[in-house]
Amino acid sequence: MRPLPYRAHTATGDVFDITFPLHDDTGSAIRVEQMLTAVLDALDRDINVCGETANGDVLQALAMALAVRARMIHAPGNVTAQLAETLVRMASAAATEAERTAPESGNA
Repeated sequence: MRPLPYRAHTATGDVFDITFPLHDDTGSAIRVEQMLTAVLDALDRDINVCGETANGDVLQALAMALAVRARMIHAPGNVTAQLAETLVRMASAAATEAERTAPESGNA
């Protein structure tokens, strides 16, 4: 599997450098990175407009979106559900391994 290095910034300034393993059938690592950034940016914009949102609600909405998107694929539902579960496990393992870099205090 090829890696996809990704730097994620939190609203509090923390940084995660994550090396995601890409599925063997990945068509374009660049598009994967672009869509990941677009999804995270959309969530940040929504939370900034609507205000405080429970982390569990965010995860639940993302899980539902993944389930819907997987079902939209013209393939048996159990096949796309299994693929989605595999990809989530791989991505979660990579994110779990990433260390959190706290924001610098700004004191020079």
